[in-house]
Amino acid sequence: MIGIRMRHAPLTVEWSFARLSNWLPVLVVLTFVLPALAEDILTYHNDNARTGQNLNETILTPSNVNSAQFGKLFQLPVDGKVDAQPLYAAGVAIPSQGTRNVLFVETEHDSVYAFDADNGGQLWHVSLIASGETTSDDHGCGQITPEIGITSTPVIDRSSGPHGAIYVVAMTKDSSSAYHQRIHALDIASGAELFGGPTEVQATFPGTGANTNGRNVIFDPGQYAERAGLLLLNHVIYTGWTSHCDQGAYTGWVIAYSESTLQQVNVLNLTPNGDEGSIWMSGAGLAADTAGNIYPLTANGTFDTSLDASGFPSKGDYGNAFVKISTANGGLTVADYFTMSNTVSESTVDEDLGSGGVLVLPDMTDASGLTRHLVVGAGKDQAIYLVDRDNMGKFNSASDQVYQELMSALPGGVWSMPAYFNGRLYYGPVGQNLLAFQFANARLQTTPVSSTSAPFTYPGATPSISANGTSNGIVWATENTNPAVVHAYDATDLSHELYNSNQAGTRDQFGAGNKFITPTIANGKVYVGTTAGVGVFGLLASADFALSIPSSGSASATVSAGQTAQYSASVTALGGFNQSVSFACTGAPSQATCSVSPASAVPGTSGTALSISVSTTTPSMIQRLRRPRPNIASPPPSFWLVATIVLLLFALGERTGRRRNRLVLAGCALAFALYWVGCGGSGGGSAVGANAGTPAGTYNLTVTGSSTSRSTTLAHNLTLQLIVR
Repeated sequence: MIGIRMRHAPLTVEWSFARLSNWLPVLVVLTFVLPALAEDILTYHNDNARTGQNLNETILTPSNVNSAQFGKLFQLPVDGKVDAQPLYAAGVAIPSQGTRNVLFVETEHDSVYAFDADNGGQLWHVSLIASGETTSDDHGCGQITPEIGITSTPVIDRSSGPHGAIYVVAMTKDSSSAYHQRIHALDIASGAELFGGPTEVQATFPGTGANTNGRNVIFDPGQYAERAGLLLLNHVIYTGWTSHCDQGAYTGWVIAYSESTLQQVNVLNLTPNGDEGSIWMSGAGLAADTAGNIYPLTANGTFDTSLDASGFPSKGDYGNAFVKISTANGGLTVADYFTMSNTVSESTVDEDLGSGGVLVLPDMTDASGLTRHLVVGAGKDQAIYLVDRDNMGKFNSASDQVYQELMSALPGGVWSMPAYFNGRLYYGPVGQNLLAFQFANARLQTTPVSSTSAPFTYPGATPSISANGTSNGIVWATENTNPAVVHAYDATDLSHELYNSNQAGTRDQFGAGNKFITPTIANGKVYVGTTAGVGVFGLLASADFALSIPSSGSASATVSAGQTAQYSASVTALGGFNQSVSFACTGAPSQATCSVSPASAVPGTSGTALSISVSTTTPSMIQRLRRPRPNIASPPPSFWLVATIVLLLFALGERTGRRRNRLVLAGCALAFALYWVGCGGSGGGSAVGANAGTPAGTYNLTVTGSSTSRSTTLAHNLTLQLIVR
């Protein structure tokens, strides 16, 4: 039975193809209902190949990563230096806090933090310092100072434990001045210890090298630091160990633990009969291919130039080398290696490979049509080494037996690791510009195809890539200065800088830089560690729109009643907004109307024009007739006729003309008044009224733009002034 597993917190769905037809309608609905999944960043440089690329970044693009639209959103304060790369898990169900996208941050003060990756809220925080202990001192070495706690990048398994587990190595010192290295497994939802942890890191390996008892070399926890990022491979956690400033008796250890029990399952020492040869790689993680092979670069140390019949060092010492470690059948054995013909002299002058990280390249086809399985690395000697994983080349005192080497390609040397994207390799050597090298026919072109205009001070830069598949590639790199600077470059042309955190003055500054830090890009945000926290960058405005008056327009208009007021406005898309916006106008006075044209629009990033019209009216006279109606009971009309005749006869009988005239007029007036009352008084007859038009005054109009998408409504208002004279 073949299964499909879909993860989208809090929903987990498992389907069997045998019954798939019964659920096709549900699958179709899920396809349209579920939003795009955010990409988890669960290990150093994004994957076990350490490519540094996130190919599922759909929010950040070369068109919106600029100082006008992109910048610092907030900072996450913590209790110590952040040397580990921040990790990101989408859709984690946090008890009593809902489902969150979570950023995990570790410090040299032995703290692990879980922050809401979207708003910076702290979800949980645990200290890995045991009772009666402190963080380790720096052993008089300035490489990790002033304290040593959690240095290496942890690793997360979303399927481990009840909610997922984050695996962390922490160093402490007890009251007896004894040092401890412990591996912890923490629940990603709560920070609780899992699997009976933590486990003390202890180890021995057959050999007579540094710190031996005559039979075995012994791992002394105080002598080592866990700088290299952890590797999770086939349910086993692999750790690599380095020294403090090359001090004391140390060798090159790889120690493995079961992820489900935290019990030690394997140990390999790469200089068991010599000394040094540690694994630190400037914080880069142990790399692995899909066949289960592990690839470290070892630092300056013993290399046995006396080889056995198979071409391997006779005493098993692999200082200053590319090493291929097989995990077949649950073991840890050296399967192949490559080192330079001058490896011993390089180690003597501390010009070794150990300062760089390994990147496992995708399969490539050479000019002969052969598929090549390659790994690339570089160190302090300024060369890039392209190594065939199927035949690494081993050691030859006369010449380097390697697939390809580019001598002096990286002036200044490398204290970092590269990133890979779209057939290009990106390197940031010390004191030099970031460089892009192009692959062709499974080989690197000898000169860079592009470079940045600005150099990067020590330790150079470990770039990270964000892209949507093969498009919208951005190269991110951090400058170790005070204040730190995060840069974004067009992946197709590094001379085109899209953004840096100094472009907006102090607005985007986020603290002092920290060496070896690697940017994390996930779900539209960039997370960069510092000496005191993490700077969080993203689009300054979420997908939205804005209403505004253009600079050539006015928000106020004055008209006389009967005229039409006109306003010009604009609606602009922000942060990739691409929905339709509907417009309405309210607040017009009586006898006036307000309208917006167009009534709806999908705004563009440069603005879409709107026209607002307010029509007013002039005063006018209106005549209306009403049918007479009686208001009170009245005599019949014959009564009024008789009364009027009597009054007239009486008046005509008067001798004096003047008196007679007055009586006639009085009688007529009386007759008219009695008739008016009898017919209903003011309730009848005709009436005359007026329409006063739009009243004079000052009025505030409100233009509202609204848009609804996926049950979310965005609404913005624009206020206009209307003056009617």
